[in-house]
Amino acid sequence: MCIHQLNLLAASNNLPITNFLGKQHPIEAHHLSSICDIMEKAMVNGDTCIIRCILVVFQVVFKFFFSPQTERNRDIVRRSGLLLWQLLMAPRDQICSEIQKEVCLAISSGLNILYPGEAEINNLLKLVLTEGERNSGLSQLRDVILTNLAEQLQNNRFGSEDDEHYRLNDELLHYILKIVVRESCVLITKCQTVSKDDFQRLLSTVPAASSCLRYLMAVQNHLLSNTILIKPDDNDDSDSSLQGETLKVQELKTSILSLATQILTGCDEVLEMLQQVTTALINSDISDREQRLKGLEQITKATMLGHLLPVLLTSLMHPNLQTLTMADALMPQLVQLVLYTSQTALLLKTQSPVFSELNSSPAGASEQKGKLLPDERMLEEKEEPGFLTGLKIPAPWAAGKTVETVHPVRDNYKFKETVHIPGARCLYLRFDNRCSSQYDYDKLVIYAGPNTNSRKVAEYGGNTLGYGSRSVLGTGWPKDLVKVEGDTVTFSFEMRSGREHNTPDKAMWGFACTVRAQESSEDVSGGLPFLVDLALGLSVLACSMLRILYNGPEITKDEETCQELLRSKLLQRCQWQVEANGVISPALTPSPSPLPLTIEEDREFTYPSDVLVPPVGHYFDLPRIRLPPGIMIKLREISGRARPQFRPSIK
Repeated sequence: MCIHQLNLLAASNNLPITNFLGKQHPIEAHHLSSICDIMEKAMVNGDTCIIRCILVVFQVVFKFFFSPQTERNRDIVRRSGLLLWQLLMAPRDQICSEIQKEVCLAISSGLNILYPGEAEINNLLKLVLTEGERNSGLSQLRDVILTNLAEQLQNNRFGSEDDEHYRLNDELLHYILKIVVRESCVLITKCQTVSKDDFQRLLSTVPAASSCLRYLMAVQNHLLSNTILIKPDDNDDSDSSLQGETLKVQELKTSILSLATQILTGCDEVLEMLQQVTTALINSDISDREQRLKGLEQITKATMLGHLLPVLLTSLMHPNLQTLTMADALMPQLVQLVLYTSQTALLLKTQSPVFSELNSSPAGASEQKGKLLPDERMLEEKEEPGFLTGLKIPAPWAAGKTVETVHPVRDNYKFKETVHIPGARCLYLRFDNRCSSQYDYDKLVIYAGPNTNSRKVAEYGGNTLGYGSRSVLGTGWPKDLVKVEGDTVTFSFEMRSGREHNTPDKAMWGFACTVRAQESSEDVSGGLPFLVDLALGLSVLACSMLRILYNGPEITKDEETCQELLRSKLLQRCQWQVEANGVISPALTPSPSPLPLTIEEDREFTYPSDVLVPPVGHYFDLPRIRLPPGIMIKLREISGRARPQFRPSIK
């Protein structure tokens, strides 16, 4: 136990013990060989006490005191690895769980020593991920390795040197995601299959996350947080630095898109299983059906739906991830998830006692008690308009908005803040019982409106603690609720006096006030049901992605530069053709002839119909452009050609 605590302390880079252990000389090969000899003899004799001690020694040696530089050292490492694997794969009746746990810790501590190459580590992880369900030792080793990788990944920034060691490749992530999906489906299925007592024990163990789920959470948080927090170096504004940051952002977005696609696909499968279990429970005749349906939401939060999906949906709303590529790739999956969550939320809502009371009609009651068909996905519109019907949506600022000064207030301190609650007919203000100021003219003024020009409601100041003015304005700081008509209130506080040397902090505490749209917080909703909240979050993200798809690609710099040309009526009337080299240019037509001697600038000019030759291909009857006289004059000035004059013939 002391060695394990030592390992935990040494894992921190800021402690002195880490520097001390890092300065120790590596252990020599013959010492490690002696340790292996003791292990072999203990395994032959079945001495579990010595085996456990040697396993703890292996953990310390691999972590701090060994470096396989020579061929002899590598041979000793291979011998150590064979001994550890022999213990790990031993039958359960020959090895206790404590020894198996120590073996997993030893392999995890010496992972980079026992498996020095990236390919070897990937092969090991692939083995434990694919065969872990059939072998308890491999399953425990998988959990230990993934837990350590998750902890290390959370402490590293994207693109660092160690990032590649802790973030696994796409193939291994796919295996991990398959395990997480299977675990989530099994957990949801237990709500239907286990006994009543086992179901209660199951509720007491969630929402604990498995090691695979914890690693996926670490990878997701690692990528999403770095996408938002990544910033270029302020001291390096060179082109190479900016290009490097751009490439890093693009790599991050590509990794997030790949991970988000896999997570949404897995959630789709879990939601399908959730809908099947919900329908089966509604149709069942078990005695504790209501308790199981109620506990199903808590169980769902323990799956990847609760640990991964809400964070992903919130992060995808960030401007850095609101891109056309992301919307185009994720939109089909988002629509499917919206359907599954809303349908399942509706099924659960119809079975809740809170909502069954809303439908008081006998027909509605008989219909709700009836069983659902196995293939029934949605209830009829007459029976239930939607999963939001009857739900109490939390109102804005329902829990209250707190407005307060610094504590204690200082000299020349000024404070002003406006609170606006849309849709509120009136606002209720509750002041903290510690509100006080040094003098009554160090006061708070309240206005019923968006600024200090609005109607004044009240003003408070002073204290009754025996300091400063020893008095307060009017009846003093309010003990009861203060009602303000309207949906907006403005607070203005100013410290006009200087602090006296004998005035304590409590006499200059300032003020704190909570603003609500109702008289009390007793009727404040505790929040939406999880699946309803999930369906709304998915709907908001889907609508945001639809808006991106509708708007299309962003305007490029070339388009912004050519705005004047793109708005040109002359170019818009041109017939464009694609030449052999791919260049787009106006279609050329034969020059009409003969030209008239004069052009009337005040009316539109048209060529004679007998000299117009239609172009090859499709012909569009486009009207001629009538240029205003001012433009014609400018064109003549630029070209240097005078306006043609009509000269009558002399007879």
